[in-house]
Amino acid sequence: MTTPGADGHRPRHIDARNDLSGTIHGPVVQAATIHGGITYTVQQAPPTGLRVTPDEIPPLMVRFVNRTEGLAALDGWLAPGRDGAGVGFAVLHGPPGVGKTALVTRWAEQGRERFPGGQIYVDFAPLRGEAAGADASEAARRCLRSLGVDDTYIPGSFADRVRLLRSLTADRQLLIFLDNVSDPSQAAALIPKGKGSFLVVAGDSGLGELAMDGARLMAVEPLDRDSALELLADRCGAEKVAVDPASAERLVELCAGLPVALHVVAGRLVARPRLTRRLAGMSLGKERSVAAAFDLVYRELAPEPARLYRLMGWHPGATFDAGVAAVAAGLDPGRTAEALEALTDASLLEETPDGRFRFHDLVRLHAGDRATEEEGPAERPALLRRVTLHYLALTALADRAIRLDRLRIADLDQLLSTVPDPFATPDAPRPVDWLEGEHRNILGVLRAAAREETLQTEVWQLAEAFTVLFLHHRHLGDWRESLELGAAAAAEALVPAAEARLRSLLSRPLMDLGEYDAARRELDTAQACAEVSGDLVVRASVQEFSGRYWDRTDPVRAMEAYRSAFDLNTAADEGRGAAIAAYFLGCAQDAAGNPREALVTLRGAHDQLLARKDLRMAARVRVAIGTAHDHLGETDEAVRALREGAAALRDEEATHYEAQALVALADIQERAQGDPQEVRTHLERALAIYEAGGSPRAGELRERLTGGDDVTG
Repeated sequence: MTTPGADGHRPRHIDARNDLSGTIHGPVVQAATIHGGITYTVQQAPPTGLRVTPDEIPPLMVRFVNRTEGLAALDGWLAPGRDGAGVGFAVLHGPPGVGKTALVTRWAEQGRERFPGGQIYVDFAPLRGEAAGADASEAARRCLRSLGVDDTYIPGSFADRVRLLRSLTADRQLLIFLDNVSDPSQAAALIPKGKGSFLVVAGDSGLGELAMDGARLMAVEPLDRDSALELLADRCGAEKVAVDPASAERLVELCAGLPVALHVVAGRLVARPRLTRRLAGMSLGKERSVAAAFDLVYRELAPEPARLYRLMGWHPGATFDAGVAAVAAGLDPGRTAEALEALTDASLLEETPDGRFRFHDLVRLHAGDRATEEEGPAERPALLRRVTLHYLALTALADRAIRLDRLRIADLDQLLSTVPDPFATPDAPRPVDWLEGEHRNILGVLRAAAREETLQTEVWQLAEAFTVLFLHHRHLGDWRESLELGAAAAAEALVPAAEARLRSLLSRPLMDLGEYDAARRELDTAQACAEVSGDLVVRASVQEFSGRYWDRTDPVRAMEAYRSAFDLNTAADEGRGAAIAAYFLGCAQDAAGNPREALVTLRGAHDQLLARKDLRMAARVRVAIGTAHDHLGETDEAVRALREGAAALRDEEATHYEAQALVALADIQERAQGDPQEVRTHLERALAIYEAGGSPRAGELRERLTGGDDVTG
């Protein structure tokens, strides 16, 4: 079922004022121009289906040097034993920038045929958050998504996700690479089950206890002198190294054998040969550090790229596009593009396949240090405000593009009136796709902005708009954290309607995570805030969420909550909200053993939703009507309603609900000894839906189709 209150009412407004600083730039699809010539490519979601073969480990962008012993060790750990290969587990640890990712990437490239089940890559760096355990749960979700499981069918709890992962990997020979892991507890649970599979974990330190889980440990050391010189020669030309070997050796010493530092400095050396002269006069005393190597490159930048470099070191997201960079630095699109090109040419930035940019962790630290040293004390909060408003505007536009008639507390009309809508053009990205691609960055902005007292209003507004993503993609840990941040900000800003809305929404991920006591506490607080706000529709929304809570244990209280929501929406002349409350009330009445009463309630809801052209919700109500008829023994009416509901849901592309309706329809027809071929047709369609989404129910239906005489005909 759709969450009460989350699926929509008309927008509601309170008086909140925002002034938009900086320039807002929207995303562009396939290099089309939307605003200021800035381009953006939406990262497509992976395909779904049980036999998806993932191929996700990023390619090497430069020539790989040495590491023969490490490659040989990984090969040896994978070698099959006398009884056939088990499951390999390796942990690579070493300082940032030492080349752990490159080593695993090279090994994966060379041994691609060893993993016919595919290669999965999860980078923990952007997953690090403030909610304990969220990293591992999100990593498990990503592994399941890579194996073809649609978000609809991914379980809410970490334990259930791990169980499903083991089931789906039992007959696969698969490589899973977890990069930038900082907590050993995050890794061991994600070991694939299929023989010949391998889990590789890479992190900086503190991973030694994974040896107790059977991991082989490998310390990845900085490159030796000869290998570092070889890498330097490969990047900037052997002739440069040969002409001035003393400076080359000094550069290798300065970079401490770290490939990331060598790549940065060598890349700049190609464009600025005079760096070698600076090296010749450099003392290797206090200057002997990786930071000094980055300083060599940084000091050669023109003023505008240097400033952009510093400021983006403060950016709270893991990646950023050109629009964010323009907003952060207050530059026009053309100058931003030139500055970004200068930074990528200098190897200080890497452009990702989806059109964004990112720093290596070491480079980001250096950029942030430079900003702290060279920017004024007011610049960091000013940058954060600009970036927060940028993401608030785009997230709000995406939210409205997905569903306009949803309950919203924030009044963002003034803010959005100045922003071109990037989702309104013919070639626009799907708003959910954009939100999915940016969701880790939006969460990073929320975390950073929540620490600024002057941004509490923007924090709760962003959290409210952001929740639309999680109604489609179930990142439960992230959803919970964003709503917790938003609710706390609304409380600080003294906006009780917003606090009520966000705390009632928060009950949804908490219940999905099985934390029912916490959900109850949030709903109690939400109800108190809603009463203080005096907003009838907010009060109705909280009652709907409360009904969902009581659906589990107390049907009488659930029905009371839904009736209250219905009455409040009716008093506020909120027709659609009243219809949705009636739908949930009818479902509760049916579940409580009152199908005749439920039919009256559900028919009223159906008529109201059809009148408002909400065909998707009307179809779901039609299915509920069919279920109530079945409970009354009215088979013909039940079959008719379920057929109509399933067909409407198919037209609306609500295939998850369509499959549920088709299985219920098949059950009724089978009990009534209906046409076996029609029963089979319904189950085959439902099976196709579940298989396409990677649902665990696919196996159950497949067995039913092959094992029952009544079904197979």
